[in-house]
Amino acid sequence: MPKVVISEFMDEAAITIELAGFETLYDPGLVDRPGDLAEALRGADALIVRNRTQVRGALLDGAADLKVVGRLGVGLDNIDVEACGRRGIAVYPATGANDGAVAEYVIASAMLLLRGAYGATGRVAEGAWPRNALMGREIGGKRLGLIGFGAIARETARRASALGMEVAAHDPYLAPGDPAWTPPTGPVGRRDLATLIAESDVLSLHVPLTEGTRGLIDGAAIARMPKGAVLINAARGGVVDEAAVVAALKAGHLGGAALDVFDREPLDAQAGAAFAGVPNLILTPHIAGVTQESNVRVSAVTAKAVRRHLIGR
Repeated sequence: MPKVVISEFMDEAAITIELAGFETLYDPGLVDRPGDLAEALRGADALIVRNRTQVRGALLDGAADLKVVGRLGVGLDNIDVEACGRRGIAVYPATGANDGAVAEYVIASAMLLLRGAYGATGRVAEGAWPRNALMGREIGGKRLGLIGFGAIARETARRASALGMEVAAHDPYLAPGDPAWTPPTGPVGRRDLATLIAESDVLSLHVPLTEGTRGLIDGAAIARMPKGAVLINAARGGVVDEAAVVAALKAGHLGGAALDVFDREPLDAQAGAAFAGVPNLILTPHIAGVTQESNVRVSAVTAKAVRRHLIGR
């Protein structure tokens, strides 16, 4: 009987339905107990993870019988894909299953930060009436810039277009004639990176963390953004210089920022303290792609892929 280890949370119904007949160890806390995880992987045929379990190095070396890794999400920077390939270990991301969730996060964050009216509950309840101070901006007519134009960015563009935004993107890996640039919702402008940064009222990142993208949005890049622009990173921590974002918000150059991902996750006390009291800032714990609905979809897609690989159909 194949053994499947699941080290982070997933929809339990997917485990019951899709992994029936397997020896399954579901312990979402294993990600924080590396010794127990290493022990659990002895003799395991499959491992299912999210983004925190580091499938590399000693952990991978100790899983001698591992045949497949299922990723509850799409980014693979926590998995040594090359090492898995050398060992013949298949890796299955849940491609497409959480695209809509991330796109909604980006649009919701942009609307919240542009409007700027939703933090006044306490003051209004106390009798204050700060209407002039809360006169925010509309999303319609604003310019959305997407760095990377894969599936999630395209879903974001579709929603943004429906709200009347002008959409442009930078993606050097997407050919100029690709149909993605001319969707039914209207053409998406194709820009070089410098132009996109300089033109965007809302800039959203949709790239993996690589040597080429680490620190891509640094202090110099932020300085080139229009004054009052909004920056959203729901892609990968490390692509954005967090200290530069804090400085730009404090200085009033950025009109707002939403960070769902960080260079180190979770934030430690020192890193977290740097964000304390920073205006117009939304911090969320790598949750953009995780909704009740997407968790069901991602879990089912991943469990099915693992099952098919293990039983050959």
